[in-house]
Amino acid sequence: MLSQFMVLFGFFALVLVSIFWINKAVRMFDRLIGDGQPAWVFLEFTALTLPGVIGIVLPIATFAGAVYVTNRMSTESELTVVQATGYSPWRLIRPVVIYGVFIALMMSLLSHYLIPKSLSQLRLRQAEVSQNITAKLLTEGEFLHPAPGITFYIRDITPEGELRDVFLSDRRDAEDPVTYTSTQAYLVQEGGGTKLVMVDGLAQNLRRNGNRLFTTHFDDFSYDVSSLIRRDPTNLNRVDFALTGDLLLRPESVAERTGARLSEVLYEAHGRFSEALMCIVAATIGFATLLVGSYSRFGVWWQIVTAFTLLVMVKMIEGAVSGAVLAQASAWPLIYVPSAVGAGLTVVLLYLAANPGLWQRIRRLGRRPPATGSAA
Repeated sequence: MLSQFMVLFGFFALVLVSIFWINKAVRMFDRLIGDGQPAWVFLEFTALTLPGVIGIVLPIATFAGAVYVTNRMSTESELTVVQATGYSPWRLIRPVVIYGVFIALMMSLLSHYLIPKSLSQLRLRQAEVSQNITAKLLTEGEFLHPAPGITFYIRDITPEGELRDVFLSDRRDAEDPVTYTSTQAYLVQEGGGTKLVMVDGLAQNLRRNGNRLFTTHFDDFSYDVSSLIRRDPTNLNRVDFALTGDLLLRPESVAERTGARLSEVLYEAHGRFSEALMCIVAATIGFATLLVGSYSRFGVWWQIVTAFTLLVMVKMIEGAVSGAVLAQASAWPLIYVPSAVGAGLTVVLLYLAANPGLWQRIRRLGRRPPATGSAA
């Protein structure tokens, strides 16, 4: 059973990660390539978003794998044969728990280390790309506005890196706007900055005072374009970037450094443990629900719907307690209430599966018509 669970989990995880990843990758590809970034930057960014995507789909894939395998074993009467040999539902749940623990360990690795590291690295690389003036300007056939009051246009870029028919309008000084045009130009890295070297061009300076236009022809002219991009320091002090050890051992220090409330720090720290526990809950609820009830030639579709409904209910409880935890730091134990509710539901379902007579009586009570009084 454990091997089947892991195989089907891998299949569902691969499918779901692909769907989520393609959805993110298409938007990221359009934005990065549209800004003139090379393809390897797109691949780097998508790789940095993968841990977060995997963390989202792990509980879903865990539930889907448990339900699919249990449904197949029930349909092929394997569960009936195993139970006839004396295996109780409490014994059958053991491989499911081990399966959930394996996935919980994967989720723990993601939530405690890989996701915070990938998010911080992604933020750092996004800041570096946004400050890459060369990539922002190397877009041909389009009027660009890299900074307020600046308009830049390139008709064509040769394979050798030569810019042809360049237009640059600097209107940052409303009283003294300047327009540069040239037939050739080059972007040159110099002294830690980027300069636009224009060849065989014209500078037009409009003086508002007197409304006069001055033109200057030049053979070559250097324009510093590094100042067009404001280089703000990258802020990596965020709660979701911090490692779990810092969140648990030094929550006040993390709150002060990130500017977040103490309740947000504790919610993030304990939420990472709760995410791992939810993987176990998803696996056990999916399996235990399908054990309840007798064999039907119509399959176990109603048990599958019930399992999904119970999992949604647990997630709704998780959303309900989140507000209370974020409002008050001392309420952080409430984060574990959804996992406890899921464990309680699993115990109830296993008890019903181990006592089929009780379940049959409950179903008969639900179908019994209401009593009617007799006429006098």
